[in-house]
Amino acid sequence: MIYLLIGMKREKITSVVGRPRAYDTEEALDRAMQVFWRKGYLGTSLSDLTNAMGINRPSLYAAFGNKKSLFRKVLDRYLKGPSVYLSEALREPTARGVVERVFYGVVDLLTDPHTPRTCMWVHGALSCGDDPLRKEFAAQRVAGFEELRARFRRAVSEGDLPINSDVDTLANFVQTANFGLTVQASTGATRKDLLCVVAAALQAWPR
Repeated sequence: MIYLLIGMKREKITSVVGRPRAYDTEEALDRAMQVFWRKGYLGTSLSDLTNAMGINRPSLYAAFGNKKSLFRKVLDRYLKGPSVYLSEALREPTARGVVERVFYGVVDLLTDPHTPRTCMWVHGALSCGDDPLRKEFAAQRVAGFEELRARFRRAVSEGDLPINSDVDTLANFVQTANFGLTVQASTGATRKDLLCVVAAALQAWPR
C-alpha cells in the first residue's frame, strides 16, 4: 500500500509535570512501534508504552496525543520503514516483479530475527476489536487493493499480462497471500515453509 507519510524529526519534549526532560522522539516512536508490533493495538496498555518509551503519561499525551493517536503515528512509521517493500514493489517494471517483491519482502520481514514474527499492520487489524480503527484498517486494505489492481491493469495494457487477465482477482490473490503468510509465520511457520508457499503462488501466476 502507498501512504503519504510525514517525516519525523528529532526534537526535545518537555514533560507536563516535574523537571523538564529531553528525549529523542524518533527513538521513542521506535520503542512504541516494537510494543504495538508485538502486542497488537488492544493488547498494548499505556503502561506498556510509557515503560518502553521511558516517559510518563502526561509527557506521552503532550507529545503524541492519546494511545490511538500514537498508534497512527507508529503505523505510519512502520509503513515507511519495515514495511516499505509494499510501496516499492509497485515500481517494479513487470507485474511478476511486483508480486515477487511483495512476497519475498514479507518473508524477509517475518523472518528477521530482530523483529516480531508478524506484520504490525495485520496484527493491528486483527487486534483492534470493535474500535473505530477497524474502519481505518478496512479503508487501507481497499486502498492497497486498488493500487495493485491499477498496477495490473497497466500491465495488461502494456502486454505484460494476458489481455483476459482478471485484475481484480489477481489483486485479491496477492493481498490474501500476503496476509496469509503473516498468519503462518506468527504461528510458527519457518522461512523454508513460507518460501515454499511463495514458490507455489508464483507458479500460479499468469504468464
